[in-house]
Amino acid sequence: MPASYDKRSAIAVLPRVRHGQVKSAELRAWLARSELVDVGRTPELLPWILGGLGVAIPDHGLGALRLWGQTGERPSAWVAAADPVYLEPRLDHLCVHAQGRARMPPSDLGPLVEHLQATIGDGSPYGFARVDSLAYLCGDDRLASASLSPAAVDGQTPNDHLPTGEGADRHRALLSEIEMALHDHPVNLERQQRGLPPINSLWIWGGGVAPDATGDPYPPLFADDPLLRGYWRCNDAIEAPWPGDMLNCLDAADDGFVAVTPDANDGESLDRWLSELRDALSSGRLSSLSILFSDGVAAHVRRVDAMRFWRKQNPLLEVPASAS
Repeated sequence: MPASYDKRSAIAVLPRVRHGQVKSAELRAWLARSELVDVGRTPELLPWILGGLGVAIPDHGLGALRLWGQTGERPSAWVAAADPVYLEPRLDHLCVHAQGRARMPPSDLGPLVEHLQATIGDGSPYGFARVDSLAYLCGDDRLASASLSPAAVDGQTPNDHLPTGEGADRHRALLSEIEMALHDHPVNLERQQRGLPPINSLWIWGGGVAPDATGDPYPPLFADDPLLRGYWRCNDAIEAPWPGDMLNCLDAADDGFVAVTPDANDGESLDRWLSELRDALSSGRLSSLSILFSDGVAAHVRRVDAMRFWRKQNPLLEVPASAS
């Protein structure tokens, strides 16, 4: 983090804001005075947050960092995230559908990972492992892997994001084995009966060993995201689970903070967290805010923005006519 970084700034990731998710007209007007940007597809959290801190994202080892964030221990071997996906066959191409932790309970993931370990992992340079609702590929050797998570390529053609060059052939060969092993697995038949897509492949990404610490100082992190927590642990920075509200973050952090809230959809939580941030800004406890909403809207808010009285509305925050 650069020495010029404002120690009274905060970075927050909040639930979606479009289509009137902010119930308070006063809070909508406050946000409308800030710099609001439609970033489209929600960016990956780690690069977005590190960009706000002026730090480059590691070029390897994201899978190892995520595992570190889950277990609290630095992995000693090469690790890649191995996330379940549904590859939908279309007329002339495949389409990646990320399943996410909410759609992939451990009761589904566990048998699939155990099956892959028994059919592919035993006797090979790689092993498949599950930690709660996340899966990993581990080994002593190195394998080319995708750089982006499945959430970042959701709805896109997989070939556009798979590794190329040295090691790409081994990556493709391993994927073929995985897809053959998962075909017609009983878990997939049960998922289809429940109206869920089958898991017919894994998205192997972020491979590498855990990177070295950057040597930069970081503001405290309050989040449940394992990749973020692993990165903060790697850099010996303060990190803790999301405490429930922004006031706890403010009380625990004297030099600004980074907070990632749950993706709540109740409306009341979003208004409460925004209100707490607004009050901290107006009182001088914070000098500026960078906010990323989960539906691809970003805001940069400064104390002086409160003087922009003429800016009372923004199309990104408008309440639909049917709801007004």
